[in-house]
Amino acid sequence: MNQKKHWNKIAQTYNEEIFDVFKSDKNKILTGFFNKYADKTKHALDFGCGNGKAFPYLAPRFKQVTGMDISDELLKQARNRPFQNVTCLQADLTDLKQTLPKADFVFCCNVIMLPEFEKNLSMLKNINRSLRKGGTAVIILPSMESYLFAAWRLMEWNRREGTLPEQIDPDELSGFQVGKTDLLQGLLKINGVTTKHYTAEELRVIFPVAGLKIMSLNKVEYSWNSEFSSPPKWMKAPYPWDWLVECRKV
Repeated sequence: MNQKKHWNKIAQTYNEEIFDVFKSDKNKILTGFFNKYADKTKHALDFGCGNGKAFPYLAPRFKQVTGMDISDELLKQARNRPFQNVTCLQADLTDLKQTLPKADFVFCCNVIMLPEFEKNLSMLKNINRSLRKGGTAVIILPSMESYLFAAWRLMEWNRREGTLPEQIDPDELSGFQVGKTDLLQGLLKINGVTTKHYTAEELRVIFPVAGLKIMSLNKVEYSWNSEFSSPPKWMKAPYPWDWLVECRKV
């Protein structure tokens, strides 16, 4: 898939089509990490900034913020955000040859989830390249465990209503309509788009390859409304989640 063309195409409906992690974060864990690393003398990089949803969180906490994205159309929207200390740059985030701004803090939210392993690894390496010595990154990534748990919850819901797993409408499990090798690699469908999902142990293997040391692995939890349109009232914790990786340049 041509990533630039894809994101330019949906730019006008981005807010409706793309899940809002900031609004959905049940425990406001992201705000906690932004506060932890806030420093009005430092430079932050929003790696894959989209239309600038993270700018209201980053701009007040850092001296300078740079937003990078592959989509010209999304960057047009990002540049209209009312922050004087934000600069936006267009770039292919998978390109290891490009010049990158140097930052003390990097934030990356559900960007490193392409079907191609090498492209995802290249983006992690570029985050490493952008970080100054001692710099820290907070990276949000889709969770494979959460995807499987949500499917298990769906089957439990159906079972309570008298429907066996094998009787569930296939459309309700359409995300798993992939080949065996894709499934084993965490390549599942979200709204028809093949999206990489990560297990916790996989993250612990991949990040050091990119020169990033994991300091903590956390969950950004969401309500069940993020998975189902009308979840039953009994469906409570544990909740679905994305991984939040707090890491440092080695």
